[in-house]
Amino acid sequence: MRHKTVRRRLAATLALLVAIPGLAFALASPASAAPGDTGDDGEGASKTLIQQLEAASKGYVEAQEALERSRKRQTELAKKLKELDTQIAPRQAALDEIIQQSYRTGRLGPMSALLSAGSADGFLDRAETLETVAVKENAAVASLKATRDAQQAAKVAIDTEVRNEQKQVALMAKRKTQAEAALKAANTGGDDKTGEDAPRASDKSTGTSQKASAAPRNADGSLPSEGCTEPDPTTSGCLSPRTLNALKQAQADGFTRYVACFREQNSGEHPKGKACDFAADKNGFGGVATGASRDYGDRLANYFITNASRLGVLYVIWFERIWLPSSGWKAYTRGNGDPSSDHTNHVHLSMR
Repeated sequence: MRHKTVRRRLAATLALLVAIPGLAFALASPASAAPGDTGDDGEGASKTLIQQLEAASKGYVEAQEALERSRKRQTELAKKLKELDTQIAPRQAALDEIIQQSYRTGRLGPMSALLSAGSADGFLDRAETLETVAVKENAAVASLKATRDAQQAAKVAIDTEVRNEQKQVALMAKRKTQAEAALKAANTGGDDKTGEDAPRASDKSTGTSQKASAAPRNADGSLPSEGCTEPDPTTSGCLSPRTLNALKQAQADGFTRYVACFREQNSGEHPKGKACDFAADKNGFGGVATGASRDYGDRLANYFITNASRLGVLYVIWFERIWLPSSGWKAYTRGNGDPSSDHTNHVHLSMR
């Protein structure tokens, strides 16, 4: 009898809890769970999808930067070619003048000069004149030849850069298709959402004018390969120098809410020290961001997009969307229905 009474009281208590609006949902939803703690692979998607997006985005950005370097090289070569073109005519004219001068003074060899000379002094004078003309002519010929050779080399180099440009454009298109196909296969692709719940972050800076200090680059403009070598100020793990720079730049520009970077997981950039999760709420990873928290996340996502090239950003995830350098914003609904795996309570940043 006592057990039945306890069970009835327990049942009544549970019924009361369920009857209270929103309370049952609050108890069931792991709103305060940190990213990676809710059963997903840390970035709201499968290991395969994360690897495909990582490879596609990295390949796209590297091809894009190679394209920019190629176009810059073409501009430099075209300028050099134009300078060489302007040098050809006057150097040809100088050579023509020397040749005409040599005919006016007589193109005589040593024996002819000796036979036609009236005296030893006359012979020496004519020989000296002929030598001077010959030296000038040889120098003029050599200068003209060098200019023409340089001109031809510049033309060949431009043709090479044009072919390289075409190669990089094709590679960019391939990587773009690769990334979008991976999203489509995972049922996350498609057009951006519209309506009240649509994310307000965009490909353009909206209310975010800060320019981050650029990450160090190689002499040719490419980003150096980096490991997890720097202490992570947000955890006991490590970060790549480039990721640490992005974190410090964002904080220096006012994005100072809770951040967690290094994390052990099966895939993605967190275990490589190349990713950070920036909480939208002031006190850490909470529920779905609204109001000021939502605005904070929008501005932070835009900040990383605006500074993507300077910082070396690989991709950004925020509010069930992913920003890829090849495609802009795409739907990204691979979470488990909780704010952390859906990325509705934090901005995920992945770095190259």
